[in-house]
Amino acid sequence: MLTYPDINPIALQLGPVSIYWYGVMYLLGFLGAYGICYHHRLKTNPTWKPDDIIDLFFYASLGVIFGGTWGYLAFYEPQIFLTDPLRALRFWEPGRSFHGGLVGVLCAILMYCKAQQRQFFAVTDFIAPAIPVGLATGRLGNFINAELWGRVTDAPWAMVFPGAGILPRHPSQLYEFALEGIVLLILLNWYAAKPKPIGTVSGLFLLGYGLMRFIVEFYREPDLHQGFVMLNWLTMGQLLSIPMVVFGLIIFLRR
Repeated sequence: MLTYPDINPIALQLGPVSIYWYGVMYLLGFLGAYGICYHHRLKTNPTWKPDDIIDLFFYASLGVIFGGTWGYLAFYEPQIFLTDPLRALRFWEPGRSFHGGLVGVLCAILMYCKAQQRQFFAVTDFIAPAIPVGLATGRLGNFINAELWGRVTDAPWAMVFPGAGILPRHPSQLYEFALEGIVLLILLNWYAAKPKPIGTVSGLFLLGYGLMRFIVEFYREPDLHQGFVMLNWLTMGQLLSIPMVVFGLIIFLRR
């Protein structure tokens, strides 16, 4: 069993202002994603200007923040809309859903395409190879916060997480960091290194993330207030990943 590194979630304290590692991870994720988009602009998409990328990231960031919050409430705590409807406006509070953030980003990209007169799949293909950077840094933030831990195991690399009891668990945040972050990043950037039919990079992202998330969910502890949602083994994360796999495969093959 490994010892969980007790990391202070506050990266920097400036008087009354606290800068948290989770926020730093978000910032690093956006900066890294911008760098990858800029790199692809130079190699395969010279029509994209730096200001175009910044505008796209502005739209996407709004989609991540609001979509992630509303998606979490809708998928994991729908009763909040009745008991505390104003919670949907307090986007700074904890609680994010990747699948909700994805829907939010897609809606934001639709708005961006309408404003800039760009083709939807051309834009999603451009940004897709950069998304795993944000996923990787986000999962590191989850690990630092000792949240979203894994299921109980006797694996030699298991850890006892603060607030998760005395039993060792899978460090599932690191599994997601490796698969959804590093592996998916390498796969997408390798595939997108040369021009591909429009839509195939987007389809590969949906397919790859959906499969990897589905697999990792077998090692991640289901949300305590929700548990398994079907068949006594299917989690909400797996249920939401199935449409990603289906639509990703359809888009990839048809394109």
